[in-house]
Amino acid sequence: MDERAYFERLDSTASDPAELFEHFEQRSVGGRTTHVLPSARHGIERGTVILDAADAIVRGYPSIPRVLALDAGVTSFFESGESIFAEEKLDGFNVRVADVGDEGPLAFTRGGYVCPYTTARVRDLLDLGEFFATHPEMMLCAELIGPETPYTTHDYAEVDSDAIRVFDVRDRESAVPLAVSERRELCVRYDFPQPRLFGRYDRSEATEEIWSAIEELDADGREGVVMKTADSDSMVKYTTESKHHDELADAFSLPFDLGRDFVFSRITREVFQAAEFDESDERLRERAHDLGESILLPAVETVRRIESGETVGQRHRVRGGHDDIDALLDHLRDLSLTIEVEADYRENGQRVVEFLKVAESTVDRTTYYLEGGTYDE
Repeated sequence: MDERAYFERLDSTASDPAELFEHFEQRSVGGRTTHVLPSARHGIERGTVILDAADAIVRGYPSIPRVLALDAGVTSFFESGESIFAEEKLDGFNVRVADVGDEGPLAFTRGGYVCPYTTARVRDLLDLGEFFATHPEMMLCAELIGPETPYTTHDYAEVDSDAIRVFDVRDRESAVPLAVSERRELCVRYDFPQPRLFGRYDRSEATEEIWSAIEELDADGREGVVMKTADSDSMVKYTTESKHHDELADAFSLPFDLGRDFVFSRITREVFQAAEFDESDERLRERAHDLGESILLPAVETVRRIESGETVGQRHRVRGGHDDIDALLDHLRDLSLTIEVEADYRENGQRVVEFLKVAESTVDRTTYYLEGGTYDE
């Protein structure tokens, strides 16, 4: 790999190629060699991929900051008089789709892996040929959502199996985004489904309008909103109470596999949201009750299930072609995940597999404590 040439194309804040490329790692998966940045460094996003054989760069997707106090956050993050676009933030799996060589469009995960299953799904769900023929330099930033995916399992009333929502379109080498209006028009032109747009607001009216959207989303058990400047260059997110509780319930159903920072961050979101919007003691106590249930009940259920001899983890159901499913299971095992296939059958001409990603730390440590092991604090 010509590090000097790629260094100049990446336009990082590093002083020389060695300072940047010491953080990249080489991966050889599925006969494809890539150089991947596993964490953000020197102004370059996590998951940035260099495919030397195709002389291509696929930039990672930037981390979106979060506001905890909605009104103060909107006021401080956005400039006075600036238009704010509010779109729905979906609970799914974030991928970038780029056409980089002879293989056709590929789906890259946030961590920079090419997921064979998601690649097959985006090729089935989106008509990509005309788009990439016209815009070969672009990448689609999308969310794979629905109850039948190998990564998340959130239910959406409008999605029976899985679906794709394109929430951003960027230059794949520079990561410069299209403006919100331009991107939404482009998605309509190519029939790419996209997240709901709640509206375009002036900063002075944004808090009230966005809180109204949050209340609607919360009532439907949906995740939240992403607020963007018109040029898509600056973004910030805000999530619902139901999302916080769902994530805590998931975390405490596998208490030794998800870190303490994950748990504390969700509780912190709840604290600031309650302080800003819970106007009565009764409402605050209702939230506290729901929060406590989301923590304690799934954890106790997990302990009891392990005590009775069950294996616990995250259950998923996927459907597709026979080879696509095999490639997915191989991919997950290559990531050092323990996979237990619980069902494998045909339905409506497709292969359907139900599998468990075993939560090994939770199983092992819970078993240890149930057998009398000591807990070091």
